[in-house]
Amino acid sequence: MSGPFDVDVVVVGGGPVGVAALAMLGQVGLTAVGLERDTEMWPTARAVHFDGEAFRALQALGVADALADATLPMSSMHIQNEDGEVLVSVPTGRFGTQAWHDDLTFHQPDVERVLRDVVDDTPGVELRCGVTVTRVANVADGVEVSTVDADGSTTTLRARWVIAADGARSSIRHAIGGTAEKFGHDAQWVVVDGHLVDSEGYEDDMIFLCHHTRPAMWIRLPGTRVRMEFMLLDGDDPEEIVTPAAIERISRGILPQATFTAERQALYTFRGRIAERWRDGNIFLAGDAAHLAPPCFGQGLCAGIRDVANLVWKLDLVKRGAAAPALLDSYETERKPHARFWVEQAVTAAGFLQTTDPGVARQRDAYIRANPLAAAPVSPPLGPGLHEGDRDDRAGRLSVQPLLKDGVRLDDMVGLHFVVAVPSALYTDLDPVLRTQLESSGDVVVLLDPAKIDPILDGAGARAVVIRPDRYILGAADSAQDLGRLIRMIPGVTVPEPQNA
Repeated sequence: MSGPFDVDVVVVGGGPVGVAALAMLGQVGLTAVGLERDTEMWPTARAVHFDGEAFRALQALGVADALADATLPMSSMHIQNEDGEVLVSVPTGRFGTQAWHDDLTFHQPDVERVLRDVVDDTPGVELRCGVTVTRVANVADGVEVSTVDADGSTTTLRARWVIAADGARSSIRHAIGGTAEKFGHDAQWVVVDGHLVDSEGYEDDMIFLCHHTRPAMWIRLPGTRVRMEFMLLDGDDPEEIVTPAAIERISRGILPQATFTAERQALYTFRGRIAERWRDGNIFLAGDAAHLAPPCFGQGLCAGIRDVANLVWKLDLVKRGAAAPALLDSYETERKPHARFWVEQAVTAAGFLQTTDPGVARQRDAYIRANPLAAAPVSPPLGPGLHEGDRDDRAGRLSVQPLLKDGVRLDDMVGLHFVVAVPSALYTDLDPVLRTQLESSGDVVVLLDPAKIDPILDGAGARAVVIRPDRYILGAADSAQDLGRLIRMIPGVTVPEPQNA
């Protein structure tokens, strides 16, 4: 590749993960172009759930108020069997450690519109719609991306990197020779979204309807919107099953024709997949291109947002010369095991939900009664990478975000930087030269105020903590010596001022 780059990053795919990546890239000062095949934003919902971590990652884009208006905190979830027995009730909607509710639902086009507005308002990034990617190739020092527009005109873009967020049928994954590991058994479901007016529906916000006669799910969305999902059974007519009369029948009257207006009825395959390779040279997979899970824990979009939140700050450090290119190797090693955990959990839950054998259903019911905590798995740490999780299990985990007395969330104060949270007494015990290097770094914020750091330290069970820009803990320290070691792990802190690449 000769001559300058057109942009730092080309993002393939204009769904919520791709657009979030564009917004994050612009926020750190990288230039980027997003390429989306469709000319208009997808008008109906696909993903419907955020967790507190995903909301926190998007908070950094300055859209917290707009997202809060577009989401509904979940207040209740349960699992019931064929007889209507509640096997387990899981608390949801708590105001959790991320300074947001732990679970929220939304109408995807509303969230995508917020993210696209951010891209429109951010210098250096843009989303081009009606553009199909025909070729992506690693070259000597970057990537070439060939495209064709709706009018047939062709273009080749030159970039340092490509983020492929082009969905479950990712052409980029196939182009780099990527195969996917399969988890569990695929199953077809009917997904129905629409407005339920003057009808109560189910009381809880989310219900796993473990009915062996027809497994189903219920989700309440903002306003009058609801979603129900029903497993397709042998003998079902795919055309008849999506008619209003059939939806009323298989919903057991919860979605009556008289009060429910469908916006979308679609056949969807529950599948679990993990791409075996998430990277080929300067091309990175993210979102559904890298992993797919049945929607049992609503982690699909959350996982995609984690992907780009993990990758973007690393690209920024490498571009500025603050970190060696080898840092980018940690993207797959950190994210893949984390994503695999949620795929495996969702596939296991789908297996429980999808049984149609009455005897197996009875065994499942007994298992859930005896193991209620299995219905609410705890998010795991990152895989190996830029953190000390291999020597201290406090590292590699998501940090707490304090909500201060004045209502300010800590991330809004510190920005997308490394954070050293440490009491003043321990900080003064650090080597003075190291303190000087730390304080001269534009990539690090040192926090000494107990009101800001105590929730973080209590959450980690440590005397001091170093937090990465993606809010994961690089390491926890119990002494000045431990803290000094962690600070030296922060890219660029103890090296001369980096030059732009």
